[in-house]
Amino acid sequence: MTRTRRSARPAFRWMGSTAAALAALPAAAHAQPADLFFERAAMTAADSRCNLFTPQVSAALASGAAQARGAALRAGADPRTLAAREAAARSYAAGLDCKSGPLLAQAARVQQAYSGYSRLTRMTYPGDVADWRADRGTGRNARWRLAQDATFGGGRMTFGLAGREGANALVAVAEFTDEQTPYAARLVLRDGTRTLGPYLDARARNQPLSRKLPPRGATRAFLAEARSEADDLLLPKGSEGGWAFRFPVAAAQALADLDPREAVAVEFLFPGERVRTAYVEVGDFAAGRAFLQVASR
Repeated sequence: MTRTRRSARPAFRWMGSTAAALAALPAAAHAQPADLFFERAAMTAADSRCNLFTPQVSAALASGAAQARGAALRAGADPRTLAAREAAARSYAAGLDCKSGPLLAQAARVQQAYSGYSRLTRMTYPGDVADWRADRGTGRNARWRLAQDATFGGGRMTFGLAGREGANALVAVAEFTDEQTPYAARLVLRDGTRTLGPYLDARARNQPLSRKLPPRGATRAFLAEARSEADDLLLPKGSEGGWAFRFPVAAAQALADLDPREAVAVEFLFPGERVRTAYVEVGDFAAGRAFLQVASR
């Protein structure tokens, strides 16, 4: 029987062999997270230039590169250093001969290895505090495609990408223990145009997610563009009812652009200027989103 669930941590080990075929890349046997990111970024750039893979494999590579970047940042890599390594990977790929034997041999190995990856329908992306659950299965019913659970004062929430097949909207579904009804919700996250990077205290471990957001003046907010009663299939486990808020498409990209160590806030607004806040770890949202795109290409 084919396995359809796997932890994301070992899922891309086959991509780590890129160096075996591309002599100028670092050896993968003892590769550090930044090295793995360089390898995957180089192969992604080579694919973009030489059209080495099918769209599905290209999406898998993009997911692997995003996951490797997150691992490198968690290991303490400087974002500017990673950006420089990504630029170096693109520069290296720009000088490759698209018809070279080593490159084509490695491309064939990646294509073959993908045959197993393509059968996966679910992945779990562990984070420091919370996990992202990805599901690219087919079906007509609405389902969570990429989801993270959170609890907060007075309620529970599931947040992420949801919808029917081919539809992945950024949604927050919440149940409130006192059965109060919020009239709106907003997603608050760091504004990359006002900051040089995340606000993180490297000296403090096990910080709550609420401490991983920047000051209010360095944030941006996306107001939910729609509110409705939540579909039963999207409710937090054990909930009998709740409310769903759909955020703009741009909000999903803004979330994917953040550092995986950061957090975002979902604020539910109630009459009388009352606000209840749930926190979400950014984690490998970008990698999970790319994983879903494998199925849509």
